[in-house]
Amino acid sequence: MSAPSPHRSPRTRTAVLLAVLAAVAAGLGTLVLVRADAGLTARQVTVGGVPMTEVRAGPPTPGVRRPGVVIAHGFAGSAQLMRPIADTVARRGAVALLFDFAGHGANPARLPGAGSNTSAATLDADLDAAVGYLRSRPDVDADGIVLVGHSMGAGAVTRYATGHPEIARTVAISLPEAGELPPGRPTELLLIVGGAEFPAFRRAADDAARRGASTGRRSAVVVPGVEHISVLFAARTHREIADWLPGGDGTARPRPIARLAGAALLIFAFGVGVVPLAALLLPRRATGRRPTDPASGREPDAPAQTDSPAPGSTALSGDRVPFGGLLLFGLAVLTAVVGAAVAAVLPTARLPLAVGGYVAGFLLVTGVLLVAGQRWLPGWFGVSQPPPGTPVSGGRRATARTAVATLVLTGYAVLAVALPIHLGLTSALPVGARWWLLPLVAGACLLFLLGVELVAAGRTGRHLLVVAVTVVVLTASTMAGLAPGFVVLVVPLFALLLGWQAAWATVLRRYAGPRWLPAVLGAALVGWPIATTLPLS
Repeated sequence: MSAPSPHRSPRTRTAVLLAVLAAVAAGLGTLVLVRADAGLTARQVTVGGVPMTEVRAGPPTPGVRRPGVVIAHGFAGSAQLMRPIADTVARRGAVALLFDFAGHGANPARLPGAGSNTSAATLDADLDAAVGYLRSRPDVDADGIVLVGHSMGAGAVTRYATGHPEIARTVAISLPEAGELPPGRPTELLLIVGGAEFPAFRRAADDAARRGASTGRRSAVVVPGVEHISVLFAARTHREIADWLPGGDGTARPRPIARLAGAALLIFAFGVGVVPLAALLLPRRATGRRPTDPASGREPDAPAQTDSPAPGSTALSGDRVPFGGLLLFGLAVLTAVVGAAVAAVLPTARLPLAVGGYVAGFLLVTGVLLVAGQRWLPGWFGVSQPPPGTPVSGGRRATARTAVATLVLTGYAVLAVALPIHLGLTSALPVGARWWLLPLVAGACLLFLLGVELVAAGRTGRHLLVVAVTVVVLTASTMAGLAPGFVVLVVPLFALLLGWQAAWATVLRRYAGPRWLPAVLGAALVGWPIATTLPLS
């Protein structure tokens, strides 16, 4: 066995290996995303202020007309979320048209009464613009228009098809309710629902199927093992839609998770890539040394760090505080419950971001209470305070290095969350009012994560405890009617983002960066998706 190189520490070798792994994953993810477009052409247009994407397999054939499929996304979705369905129907010989409803995706217009019945007129107008454009295409059969919608979009397409008998066929995925559908309209209706969705969606599909069973062709399909979002990526869903097309001539097998898989590889690449990047930008933390001890191998002007309090400090170790874990749990529950209650009465509805206003208010209040609890009662919860006299800066060179590292790592965090989501899941680019909403939401996330970082005292277990309590309380506030009902559908993604931030925080604590750096990166990871994906209202 060869001896390790004296010029390269094991930690350096680990960073290099992770950098290589990140590069390989990024390359594979890019390749998967490029191959997902193979054989397809996409054309971007804007009609009546509505952004649209036309997807087809091959160029138009003179004298040949194809079925046209208008695809409508759900609440907080976008055209890009529905792109895999467009790929499937295009490869089956149809011309697919994706579009963004007002307040969603690349559409900067606001959706009045987002999430309520008052938005129906706006949804119908946007859908009418899409149908009109697709019907005008020279290679589209005007009598073979098919509407496909998911959730809010399912309600919109069934309502539209009810009033427009010229629509050939309709597909409603996760229809929220069937109360507005008259018996027998629309006549050709396919209803798809996930087996793991809330029972109300299953009841709506069954009700809609029964209403038209005697006057038209209706079919209700339950896709096992999927919920409200994953039903869009199920192979069974794509096969049912493709078979419902009138006159389709393609035989290509659906690839519903191709873009999702590419995005997952990019997320993995960015996730592990933070380790070599932090190692490059930040000095390694010196553990077990007093502030005055020399730190060999560290820059003389780098910030001095210590894991143990100085003599005379009143800070306590969590292991020496009786019931410290229970007290921390109690603090987390108390702050989150108060945050959920106060956010319900704050004027967050004035922010033109449906659902996101409440979430930002919840995080803001909870963060303030966590910071206050850590500041006023540090000994009760075993939260280590920096001992008096501990240096926080090592000169201009260290300050400049910290500033550069913060800027680079924050930009990296934005790319890490925005790029994979935008390329493989849903629209994640700010448009319109999102530009000024973004710093407000990120600020609320920053304060919350700073509070978590302070009460966690650099311990991953504590960090995860506070985050888990926050997610549970946010879910419970939805069940209790304090939060908008749609919050329960975004909680899984919210939890994943907070878990991602916790993992990065664990990495960054190994380096001599400022204590607030994990919170800054976390504000980008969590705040960016909230501000760019939830509807403008």
